[in-house]
Amino acid sequence: MNNLDNKYIISEFLAIDPDVQKINEAIAKNEPIIVPCILQKANTLNRNGRVYPFDILKREVDKYQQLVKERSAMGELDHPDSAVISLANVSHIVTEMSWKGEVLYGKIQIADTPAGDTVKGLLKSGIKLGISSRGVGSVKKNREDQDVVQEDFELIGFDIVSSPSTPGAYLFKESKQWGMKKLIDSDTKLIKTDEVKNKIKNLKNSLSNLSKDSFWN
Repeated sequence: MNNLDNKYIISEFLAIDPDVQKINEAIAKNEPIIVPCILQKANTLNRNGRVYPFDILKREVDKYQQLVKERSAMGELDHPDSAVISLANVSHIVTEMSWKGEVLYGKIQIADTPAGDTVKGLLKSGIKLGISSRGVGSVKKNREDQDVVQEDFELIGFDIVSSPSTPGAYLFKESKQWGMKKLIDSDTKLIKTDEVKNKIKNLKNSLSNLSKDSFWN
């Protein structure tokens, strides 16, 4: 990304309402745990004061569908402040996505990973969890003082997060930026060519100095 000045990692929350009995039956039979849920809503003011225009969200969902088909649509446990999916923290994959009007429905399959086992235990205990979308982009105020997600939005994935005990628990009136973290170079985990060249140069110098050390003579 060339210009990160106005881009944020944007996250949202939607509650998961799983069938605990079916989950326990699947665990007992050692079958895959599939959880249906609402993944996102377009053209709707969410609890963070943001709106995702349908055309923008649909564009990103259409691209994400390829990952779903390849069984590569991975998500993490908790909400990392990163624009990269960490394989070490993968807890599930999205197996289906479909629109009903302007609501995006989906199904997630809990993975056989350490993070996935944690999710299984939480679901088995009937603990309420949520699905949270993660993306990178900018927002702009409209006339109603709502933060509207802009054309540069890129969908990263959907994570499993803890649910608030009260409806307003994730609303911070002091800052309208909840669920938005400033995107910085380190979030992309990209190494610049100049940095690589400098590291190689420094390594060569260190080796050269080591070879001249009296220890070897």
